[in-house]
Amino acid sequence: MAHVYDRLMEDAPYAHWQSYTREMINAYLPGASSILDLGCGTGEITRRLHEDGFRVTGVDLSSDMLTIAQQKSPASIQWLHQDITNLEGLTGYDCVVSYCDVLNYLVDPEQVTQAFANAFEALRPQGLFLFDVHSVEHVEQHLLGQTFAEVYDDVSFIWFCDEGDQPNKVVHDLTFFVQQGATYERFDEQHVQRVYDLQDLKQWLKQTGFNIKQVSADFQTAPHTDGDRLFFVCQKP
Repeated sequence: MAHVYDRLMEDAPYAHWQSYTREMINAYLPGASSILDLGCGTGEITRRLHEDGFRVTGVDLSSDMLTIAQQKSPASIQWLHQDITNLEGLTGYDCVVSYCDVLNYLVDPEQVTQAFANAFEALRPQGLFLFDVHSVEHVEQHLLGQTFAEVYDDVSFIWFCDEGDQPNKVVHDLTFFVQQGATYERFDEQHVQRVYDLQDLKQWLKQTGFNIKQVSADFQTAPHTDGDRLFFVCQKP
């Protein structure tokens, strides 16, 4: 999927993640200069934050995603092939971000709490942790049992969303047709995500040691929890 990811995500609201990050940093940690991007994918958000003047590091589990990120970005961005539930050697950052429902790919609560702990350890005192997740309502009302499709000249996909084997788990079965010369090559991938109750996420963050500054929805910068995507602003004491 890494090789067609940017093509399929051309309309993703990257500029909104970029501006949201700036606004939250200006509100809660003016003067922040370094950002760690967990689950950076092909680096679109990472690169934009670098353009805003931040010193950035992108971390992802997919070496293919990181290769594409490195090819299209300046050499001053650091890219690391690591698992966000098992980070090594990352400390002293002003801000840690994890956007585009990266944390929903952690399908066990223990993985989520470990990722929270790793973000906490990567931050300096007073550092910010900014992330988003799908809301439970969004998955139940807009994803489960749905089928999505897009057709372009060079690539097409069919995306089935089905309920998983546990509550609040969703299985994404994707079939791609990618143009290769005069023919199209088919490949399939399965992605599994899980959504978590808002109160559980808050409890785990507090147990990690974070102070939760605000929770909002759908890129709104004022506290609000009614939406498809929930945004958290957390601060290390």
